[in-house]
Amino acid sequence: MPDPVRAAVYGSPPLDVVDAPAGAVQVSPLAAASTDLADLPEGSLDEIVIQAPAGVAERRYVLAQALRALKVEGRLTALAPKDRGGLRLNKELTAFGCVVGESAKRHQRICVALRPATVTGLEAAIAEGAPRRLDGDGLWTQPGVFSWDRLDPGTALLLKALPPLAGAGADLGCGIGVLSHAVLASPKVTKLTLIDLDRRAVEAARRNVVEPRVEVLWADARRGAELLGGLDFVVTNPPFHEAGGEDKGLGQAFIKAAAAMLRKSGVLWLVANRHLPYEAVLNEHFKTVRPVADAGGFKVYEARK
Repeated sequence: MPDPVRAAVYGSPPLDVVDAPAGAVQVSPLAAASTDLADLPEGSLDEIVIQAPAGVAERRYVLAQALRALKVEGRLTALAPKDRGGLRLNKELTAFGCVVGESAKRHQRICVALRPATVTGLEAAIAEGAPRRLDGDGLWTQPGVFSWDRLDPGTALLLKALPPLAGAGADLGCGIGVLSHAVLASPKVTKLTLIDLDRRAVEAARRNVVEPRVEVLWADARRGAELLGGLDFVVTNPPFHEAGGEDKGLGQAFIKAAAAMLRKSGVLWLVANRHLPYEAVLNEHFKTVRPVADAGGFKVYEARK
């Protein structure tokens, strides 16, 4: 039997700010093949270090799950930039019953606490941040997933522009599966592979898109042809934020990955914020690029290889 997990790390805390515990396992849903923090037994951890998420419900869920998994007197270190939840960490941990030591380094607020014998409010925080079904369409989702509680305007624009597709394709950065539902409405689609780096999105998509034509992969779509090849089509609303900041390279990497996955004359349907510089990389990797829609600060492209 493998040794029990005694230490964990959530996310990628800056190494020049805090040290990760020796032998720690990764428990962030954004790390491929990571362990789910919610699956760790109660009272099993000696220590956890958390790069805390910015979203309130998501952050409180992670802190509560960490305290649940820690043994009494187990050490919790949580940090975040002050403008992305760092100023609230002390108050949130105190509300759970912790005595908190706080410091600051390199624009990060750092809170350290030992798990008290009695904690309060964990169940409510876990319930608030747990997977749930949306009112209305009934889709499964979870706080922390992209656009987890509403249809984002970029996806809405792509849904309006998307024609019936055919053959085998992929939804890169599939989220909870909204685009995939529209794609699968075409009976000419023979297979659709949904790919997302966020384990929570993948688990939601598996519950939302129950179809024999569907495969769902927990993977980094930027791996491109390592994952899939010879596709007839790709649809994507690629991310453009990482670690709290805008990263134009993310969407550009999705475009390159899509091109690597597609067969000759295969088609990419892409939606992006209007200001993002994707035209050059589209023209570099595709034979024809056609703007299809432009509204509400978003643009949709059809690119054929």
